[in-house]
Amino acid sequence: MKNSMSRRQFILAAGALAGSAVLAGCGGSSTSSSSTSTSTDSSSSSASASDDSYTLVKDGTLTVVAELGFAPFEYMNDQTGDPEGFDVDVINAVAEKMGLQCEYLPNQKFDTLVPLIKQGGKADVSIAAITITDVREESVDFSEPYLDSNQAIVAIKGSTETEATLNDASKQVVCQGGTTGNDWITENLPNATCVPVDDVTAALTGVQTGLYNAMVVDLPVAKYMLTNSFSDLDIIEEIATGEQYGIAISKDNPNLTKAVNKALEDMKSDGTMDSIETKWFGSTI
Repeated sequence: MKNSMSRRQFILAAGALAGSAVLAGCGGSSTSSSSTSTSTDSSSSSASASDDSYTLVKDGTLTVVAELGFAPFEYMNDQTGDPEGFDVDVINAVAEKMGLQCEYLPNQKFDTLVPLIKQGGKADVSIAAITITDVREESVDFSEPYLDSNQAIVAIKGSTETEATLNDASKQVVCQGGTTGNDWITENLPNATCVPVDDVTAALTGVQTGLYNAMVVDLPVAKYMLTNSFSDLDIIEEIATGEQYGIAISKDNPNLTKAVNKALEDMKSDGTMDSIETKWFGSTI
């Protein structure tokens, strides 16, 4: 999760949490006929009565929250200051299909995204390479899956490390906190020291410098980062976890989930999704 460029500046400015919201432009106009804002005017009340109505934090806008340091899925363009990536293109297209504009909140830590959507009132959706899991589904609803993924173990090139050798008390294996990679280490390398950190780039740099023996991270992210920024690292094992990414939406807004699913369905049928996958991964996945 957060995921083109020669080595981009992936480490986000420390003040991003307090920064103003970053706008990511989407096509489409104000708001769809089925949506309502949180205002209490008569037009919103009338729309709320509709069976297919949904609420939005901001009228005419799909407000998105993400951890913006997970290339190629979402990251900050160091030239424009805008979010870019596969997920950014996906949610832009979803918003366009819904007749909405798209606005990103300032960067958030990954493990805060699901709780923030559950809480409501700040963001309508979160898209950040979030794997659909039973535990997360207890807190939020998810759209239909939009991409499949696996995990990868990354180590320095020439390393003799394996899953078996890493499962040792002397080994430190880094991951992004709150991710399925974090879960995998806990379950499959119980003897190793699991080191959760906030930033993927910092974690890979730690592997690069020998601070950590290896990292477990989403396979598409590993492939992208090693190709573009960390050529001295290698994927020593691909882990077939069979994960699927979904867009997180509040359980209190079921018709928004339906509208997002309809947009994703249209994107798959009209070739939009294939085009976005080819742009970021070189081919459809």
